[in-house]
Formats: sequence, C-alpha cells, structure tokens
Amino acid sequence: MENYYLTHGREWERYAMNKARPVAGDIAAGEDLLEDLRPFVYRRYLDYSVYESLREMKAMIERETVRKGLQDNIKLGRGGIREIEFMAQVYQLIRGGQDIDLQDRSLRRVLALLAERELLPNEAVAELDDAYVFLRRLENRLQAYADQQTHDLPSDAEKQAAIALAMGKADWPELAEEIQQIREAVNQHFNRIFGQPEDDISEEEPSHLQRLWRGLLEDNQALHLLQDLGFEEAEEALTLLGRMRESPRFQNQGESAQRRVDECVPMLIEAASQTDSPDVVLARMLKLLQALVGRTTYVALLVENPTAVPQLAKLCAASSWIAEQIAQQPMLLDSLLDPRILFSPPRRNDLEQELQQDLRNHDAQDLEWLMDAVRRFKQSAVLRVAAADISDAVPLMVVSDHLTEIAEVVLQQALQITALQLQGKHGRPLRADASEAGFAVIAYGKFGGIELGYGSDLDLVFLHNGETNGMTDGERPISHEVYFNRLGQRLIHFLSAFTPAGRVYEVDMRLRPNGESGLLVAALSSFATYQREKAWTWEHQALVRARWVAGSKGLGEQFSLIRQEILSTERDHKALCQSVVDMREKMRTNLEKKEAGLFDLKQGHGGITDIEFIVQYFVLRYTREYPQLAEFTDNIRIMEALADCGLWTKSQVDTLCDAYRHLRSAIHRQALQSMPAVLDATPFAQDIESVQAAWQRHMLSTDE
Repeated sequence: MENYYLTHGREWERYAMNKARPVAGDIAAGEDLLEDLRPFVYRRYLDYSVYESLREMKAMIERETVRKGLQDNIKLGRGGIREIEFMAQVYQLIRGGQDIDLQDRSLRRVLALLAERELLPNEAVAELDDAYVFLRRLENRLQAYADQQTHDLPSDAEKQAAIALAMGKADWPELAEEIQQIREAVNQHFNRIFGQPEDDISEEEPSHLQRLWRGLLEDNQALHLLQDLGFEEAEEALTLLGRMRESPRFQNQGESAQRRVDECVPMLIEAASQTDSPDVVLARMLKLLQALVGRTTYVALLVENPTAVPQLAKLCAASSWIAEQIAQQPMLLDSLLDPRILFSPPRRNDLEQELQQDLRNHDAQDLEWLMDAVRRFKQSAVLRVAAADISDAVPLMVVSDHLTEIAEVVLQQALQITALQLQGKHGRPLRADASEAGFAVIAYGKFGGIELGYGSDLDLVFLHNGETNGMTDGERPISHEVYFNRLGQRLIHFLSAFTPAGRVYEVDMRLRPNGESGLLVAALSSFATYQREKAWTWEHQALVRARWVAGSKGLGEQFSLIRQEILSTERDHKALCQSVVDMREKMRTNLEKKEAGLFDLKQGHGGITDIEFIVQYFVLRYTREYPQLAEFTDNIRIMEALADCGLWTKSQVDTLCDAYRHLRSAIHRQALQSMPAVLDATPFAQDIESVQAAWQRHMLSTDE
C-alpha cells in the first residue's frame, strides 16, 4: 500500500487520504501506515498544483451533478458542503507539509487556522463556518426524515414543511431563501479561491499575448504588439520568448506542465509591460521561469495567484539580485502573495516567533529538515527586507538593522539545534562545581557593527570557558575541548553547508586568535592572553566592532570586559597611527578595484573603509580617557560618541556620517543589482573629498 501511494498515487487520493484515520483493528499499525504516507499527502514544498486538481475534480462533480439532475443536492451542488471542504483542503494540501497544524482532520478547526494564519479573511472564515454548520444541520434533518442517506432538497410539500419545521423556520419558502443565500455566498468564496472551472473558459479564443507566446503571430505583428506594450528592444524580447518556447527544457515537459507555462508567460509579458523597464524585467522573469520549468507547483503558484505576478515584476525591475535569489530558491515565491507581509519586514520578536512556528512539531533530530527550514526562513525574511528597501519603506540604517537581526535569530537557533543534538550523544559539559560550561559566539566586522548587507558573510569567533580536565556527563563522555570544537564545527556546517534549500551564510573564522592556524574554539582565558600579549594592532582594530551575539550570556559579559580592557590599553599615539595607516595602505593595495574613470566605494581613497579606520584609530587611542567610546560597535554611534567627548566637532561628525550613509546606500543598491561597488565618482565627489580631508587631518598630519 505504501509503495502504491508513493509511486502511483493520484491527486484525488491525496484529497481522500487527508481525512483518513484508523478506526478498528490494530490502531497503532494504522497510525504507522498513515505516518508513512504523510509525505504523499503533504508535500514539504508549497504545492500549488492542487488548485488545478481540485478544480478539475469539482468540475467533474458539477458535470455529474448536471447529468444526474442533482442541482438541489446540498453536498455536491454549487455552494454546497463539498465546496467548503475543498476550500479548506486546498490550503491543507498546499501548506500542510510545512505547517503541521493544518494537517488536522477537523474542517472547522482548519477554517479557524486559516483565519489565524491570515490565509483567508476573518469575515470569510466566519461566513464559511456558519454556512458549514447550517448545511450539516440541514443534512442531518434531511437524512433523519425517513432515515435515508440523501442530500437532496425535497420537492414534496409535506416533506418541505417537515424540514422547515425541523430547521426552526415558519415555512419552506423562508428556509429555501436562506439556503439559496448561503449557497450563493459559499459559491462566491469558492470562485474567489479557485476561479471559474476550466471548462467554462476552454472555448475562449487565445488572447494576442497567448498567440504571441505560442508563435502564432507573424514576426511583424509580434514586434508591433511588443512595441505597443512599451518594449524598446522588441526584437530581443521576441528572440528570448522564442528561445524559451523552443528550449529542450520546455519541450521535454509533459502536456500539463506545458499548459501551465502557456498560461504563465502572457501574464509575465503583461506585468513586465507595466514597469518602467519592460525589456529588462521580461528578461529577468523569463530567466526565472526557465529555472521553474519542470517544477510545476511554482509555475502554478503564479498562475493561480495573478496578484503575485505584478509583485514579481516590481521586484525584478528593482533588483537582479532578488530575481536570482528567487530563481535559486523558488519557495520564496510564496512571499509574493501578501503585499502587507512582503513590504513589512518583521523585527526580532516577530522573527523569533515565526522561526519557532516553522520548526514546531518537527523531530529535533531530523537535521536535514531543520537545516532546510532555517534556510527557507532566512531567505524569506531577507526577501521581505529587500522588498521594503527597494520600495523605500525603510531607510538604509534600518535595512542593516533588519538584516543583522535576521542573522542573530538564525544563529541563535542554529546554535540551539546543534548543541541539543551534540548533547544527545555526549551529554552536557559540566564544570567541577556542577555548573554548565559556556559557549559564546562573538560577531566581528559588519555583523558585529550591525551593518550587514545583502549577501554579507559572518565574521565569527567562538569562545568557551570549559575546564582543561573537564568531561561531558553523557553515556559517551568527551573532554570539554573536544565537545566545544565539535560544537563549533557543527555550527559552521549548519550555517554554511549547501542543501536543496541553499546556504544560510558563509562563515569566516579568520579573526580568531592565531588566525587559520589557531584553535577553532578558544578558551576565554587564552583569548584574553592572546589579545594582551600577541595580537597585532589590526586585531585590536577588529575588536572595536566585536560583540556577543549568541550562546552563554555570562560568557558574553566576560568577553565585553576583556574587550573594554584591551580597547582601553595605553598606546604610543604615533606608533598606533603609523600602524593603522600602514594596514590601510596594505589593504588598499590588495583589495582596491581599479577601473578607469570609476571609484571603489569601499577601498578607494576617500571610501568607506577610510572612515572605518579613522574611527577605529580614535577608539584605540582615546578609550582609556573616554570609556564610553567602547560602548557601541557601529560606526555612526561611535562617531556621535566622539562628538559627545569633544574629540570631534558636530560639523565633522555630521559630514562623515552623511558620507558614510551615502556610500553605504550606494553599496546596498549595487548589491541589489548584483553589481560590484565600483561606480562613477562624480555623484560622490563631495563625500570623497570630505573623507580624504578627514584622513589627511587625523591620520597624516604631524600636528598633535
């Protein structure tokens, strides 16, 4: 039976199995079987192909209803019980693989969940629930009369009067009017979700865009049509459509998959024509569609949700990076369905709740599933930030805040998952006083400075406070050092490994003590000794932007004290300045992208890294006198603190902060277009001049 369903099972059988439960015999064996068949009924991905199969099934039922004269059947007729069931079950079959709660067999509980998840409006759910209760009560009365298995409304006056009385109505006309109103309301909701049955539209003539896509127009007709729609490079657009249509990837698909693409492409052409750059948008969307061909459930999502297509066009118009992300991970298309969610990225508390909801009710030992779930969550969250960014719904600094919070939530969850799995094998790393030894994740670079961008990697350092001779308390005990090293390795693997859902983040561990030759996880005491006795100036510069982000809070607090101590160390001012300048020139020599007439926004003279080095120099030089300079890790607030301490004037701070924001904003925009941060310097001339002047004044002047 298991082999049959997983190999030959048809769509209508998924619908039937949605209600299945064991009722007699070996109940435990029955539950085991249904658990084995769960992947057949509920797919791990969002399965929008069920729209078509349920719509076809409903159309077949309607044809039978007409053929057998069952229009007055309150179960199978229009607006009947079956339509309410189909509306609930379409969401169950689409989303049940990712949302366990939707696998409930109770239709009314599922309807309530659809309102709670905002998949259907509260008013619609209330109306459908009331209709379901009314129709089921009516079903019971019809069947109680003469004890018959029927769903047909009576035509006999005596039966009508009896049913009306049983339903609490004065007479049959009053009941018939209420039945009609309820069934019309149900059918309206059904058609809003499913659209008209396909046989209602199958006889329509193909539109001009459908004929264009199918190659049924003469070339000059096709070109004129595209030009009228605003395509400036109509010949190129026509060529792209032809390549898509003739590609082996499309031609080798089955009839159903080809039909889906045939429906989708005209929608994409129309949506692209509504943007300011139709040629670019169509090219990006066709490239994305090429990646979706063969994965019909995602093409079905676009066809079944026409409002998602304009959203996709808007995103593709603003960002090639977004288009590439969706092409690589099509499950992100689901984020396009609700503009309220798409353009309103959640903050930390909501992110934590969303991720917990995604992971709830799943086996904590199923690492593969957990890794994919975290990847889907991160990609969806970043897409929402990018959508809000390109629509100017959030300012630049808040964009980085959002991206940083996403990374923190993901990192904390990844650490929790990997630690629980490791403890399941080896137990906890207990100290001699029976307290648990801690593991802390320290963020450096952009992550530490709360300045993450799209595609940024994570600069991390791992610390622990385990004991030299300490052992874990599990059945297979290992030393603290081995335990924490394995935990660090597993955490990196969880974040950086490629799975079918992609990668979460690239992780860079080169800033740990002794770099790549050092231990993956350093003891806190060893870290402190290294920072005091062996660290280079550039490592102390890096410490300026370091902060605790995950793991033991107590260990994080101890790290903060060490950081404050190191940043407060008394230094020779001239030697410090020379060391910072030398490192800056070395970095510029190795990393600056030099192209004629263009400026490297990061590494060029007067670029963003110059600002960062000036700030780091001042923190290392003056924190001993002004401890508050070490309070923050982001450049903007550090520069504001320099003004508060009287080390810079407010005018100097405003000038450099404005330059910093302008340059970072341009880097963000380039990232969204998958372009390097190298541009014509003219629009940034004033910012570059201000940064160069600050570098000359603070770093190269001999005036103390």
